[in-house]
Amino acid sequence: METNEARVNQAGQAFMLFRLVMGMIVGISVLVGGIGVMNVLLISVTERTREIGIRKALGAKRTDIARLFLAESISISLFGSFLGSILGILGALIAVPIIKAWVEVPFQATFTLNTLIIIILVALLVGVSFGTYPAMKAAKLDPVDAIRAE
Repeated sequence: METNEARVNQAGQAFMLFRLVMGMIVGISVLVGGIGVMNVLLISVTERTREIGIRKALGAKRTDIARLFLAESISISLFGSFLGSILGILGALIAVPIIKAWVEVPFQATFTLNTLIIIILVALLVGVSFGTYPAMKAAKLDPVDAIRAE
């Protein structure tokens, strides 16, 4: 009696390896995106030093300034992941017919609500984690020194 259990196990291991490799690629992409968000916000803090000083001189608290920059960070992260998701979905919709033309295996791309929710949560996490340092840096600025900066 012959079974295909070995082939099924081998296919399962191949899928697991594929998931691990793709997970590492996604992790690197998220890290690079987070560093990009942080750099944009650090430049924004530098360019808006005078504005931050004026806001603080008019009564804005540290938390107000920190919230402002965290909101910007989250907005940038959400917009970037939205744009990436749209491009990814369009790319998949274009790639599926091409792949179907080359292989004779039934192939389709699926998009689930769970995946989109995970994308939103990861974008929020990246926005908060990588936006915290620039937000704290902006919040710690001395109003007098910040207004003088040009």
